Amino acid sequence: MWFTRRVSATDPHGWTDHRQGQIYIVVASIFWSTAGALQRGLTVDTATQITGRAFVAAIALSLLTAFQTRGEARSSIRSIGFPGVVLAACMAGASGCFVVALNRSTVASVLFMQALSPFVAIFLSWLILREGASRRTWMATGVAVCGVVVMVGGPGRGSAVGVLASVMMAVLFAVTIVIARHRREISMTPAVALSQIGLFLCALPFADLGSITRKDAILMATMGIVQTGLGQAFFVIGARLIPAAEVALITLLEVTLGPVWVWLFHSERPGTATLIGGGIVLLAVVVQSTEPDVADLEATAVAVVHGAPDPPNG
Repeated sequence: MWFTRRVSATDPHGWTDHRQGQIYIVVASIFWSTAGALQRGLTVDTATQITGRAFVAAIALSLLTAFQTRGEARSSIRSIGFPGVVLAACMAGASGCFVVALNRSTVASVLFMQALSPFVAIFLSWLILREGASRRTWMATGVAVCGVVVMVGGPGRGSAVGVLASVMMAVLFAVTIVIARHRREISMTPAVALSQIGLFLCALPFADLGSITRKDAILMATMGIVQTGLGQAFFVIGARLIPAAEVALITLLEVTLGPVWVWLFHSERPGTATLIGGGIVLLAVVVQSTEPDVADLEATAVAVVHGAPDPPNG
């Protein structure tokens, strides 16, 4: 009976929850990585960027929440409780800090602090959830950080505001991962929608809406739906299914893929160091993601003991 429940926990293709979680985080990272390429075309100031992107993301995520809850949006919002409110605040703060950091600091500083977020997530996960990281995860994270250093040449320099925003982004992002993992029995999609609503309301008084051109509106709408909306939706789904340390590591794909989009859409060929460093990060993520799935190993062991013929594949 236990083996039957384990098999039914996978999808028809035999993927475990763990494998699905990895895929969700990869997809989220792909969406997030489009930020740099899209932001290159904006002509408005930081507050207006945040306002426009958050407005569209709030609408998209609210519609997604309504679709998922089938008319039970109020009860779904109440179900997230205080942890969901904290997650919303942290996600809104991380999103805002990310935009501020990009505008007030060097890209190197932002990417370097982003690369350190897995270590923060590992520490917080151990402190709060007592969920440690495997030796393989530690090694993969260390290799990935080295890859980012090769890409950007170190933390770089920027204004005090930009550096502080980069640090806050990394810490808030790590806290978001841990909360999503801690309350994995509850859908946090409503919390993500609330985060964008709150971010919109906070940034609106400082925005210059009259300066938005048609091109700016299109770009911010795209960022709101794809980069922020879908990216964060897939993130909170995946973060419930795999350890916090692994979530933070896989999200470093954003750092690797970002220059690729700039290359494709703005014809800015990345340098040799960027390509080498990106390859190192990608290798670290692949090595970690191909680690044998514990759920699959357990199911296989039980299948052998009880004579079940076809254990699930990971």
